[in-house]
Amino acid sequence: MKISKRHLLNYSILVPYLLLSILGLIVVYSTTSAILIEEGKSALQLVRSQGMFWILSLILIALIYKLKLNFLRKERLLFIVMFVELILLALARLIGTPVNGAYGWISVGPLTIQPAEYLKIIIVWYLAQRFSKQQDEIGIYDFQVLTQNQWIPRAFNDWRFVLLVMIGSLAIFPDLGNATILALVALIMYTVSGIAHRWFIAFIGVLFGVSALSLSAISMIGVDKFSKVPVFGYVAKRFSAYFNPFADLAGSGHQLANSYFAMVNGGWFGLGLGNSIENVVIYQRPIQTLYFQLLLKSLDLWEPA
Repeated sequence: MKISKRHLLNYSILVPYLLLSILGLIVVYSTTSAILIEEGKSALQLVRSQGMFWILSLILIALIYKLKLNFLRKERLLFIVMFVELILLALARLIGTPVNGAYGWISVGPLTIQPAEYLKIIIVWYLAQRFSKQQDEIGIYDFQVLTQNQWIPRAFNDWRFVLLVMIGSLAIFPDLGNATILALVALIMYTVSGIAHRWFIAFIGVLFGVSALSLSAISMIGVDKFSKVPVFGYVAKRFSAYFNPFADLAGSGHQLANSYFAMVNGGWFGLGLGNSIENVVIYQRPIQTLYFQLLLKSLDLWEPA
C-alpha cells in the first residue's frame, strides 16, 4: 500500500515554523507601527508586505514537498541552480547597490534580492547530495573518503574547491559575515556526514580556540591597526563596537549600545508589546538585527529564548 506523503510530515519542524512566523509578524507590527504612523503611512504596511512573503513561502514549501527526492538528487539540476547562483552573485557585485561597503543586493523594481541567502540552502543541498553517495565508504574509511587522502583539493569537481569558489565569491564583495556563516554551515555538514564523532568534537574545539585567539589578537594589536588591512576596514568597526560599544554611541556602537539599553530596561518580564522606548525614539528604522533586542524589552527574557 502506498503511503501518502502528508503522513510523512515532520511536525516538529512545521509547527515551530508556523508559530515563529506568526510571532515574527506580531513583532514587526510592534516595532514599526509607531514610526510608520509618524510618517503618515499605514501601521500595517510592513506587516502586509512580510505577510505576503510568508504566504509565498508556504506555497513554495508545498510545491517543494511535492517533489520527489530523485528529482532533487539530479546532478544536472543542482549544476543549473549553482550556475544561476554564481551569475546572481556576479550581478550583485557588478550592478548591485553597495550597503556599508558590501555589494550583496540586487534591486528588481520594489524588491531586493540577496543571492548570499540562497547560497546557504544551495551549499546544504550540494553537500548532502555529494556525501549521500558515499555513506557506505564513510562508514568504513571515515573522513579519508571525503578528503581522498589529500588535504589540498587537486580537481575542479572536488567539493572543497567548489566551496572555496562559493565562499570566496562572497568574501570579495566584501561580505565576510555571510562568508563566515557559509564556512560554518559547510563545517557542520562535513562533521555530520557520517565521519567519527570525535572529529566533530575536535572541529568544535578548534573553532572556539581560533575564535578566542583571533579576538585576543585583534584586542592586543588594536582595532585601528586591524582596520588598515585590505577588506577588513568595515569589519574593524564591528570589532570596535564589540569591544566597547559605548565609545562611539553615534557611530559604530549605536546599535549595540542601545540594544543593551533595551535588554536592561525590559528586565526579566518585559514591558509589553509597543511599550519599548527604543523602537520609537532611538531606532529610526528598527529592522533586521534590532528586532531581537526590541523583542526582549517588549516581552521578556524567556519568550525569545
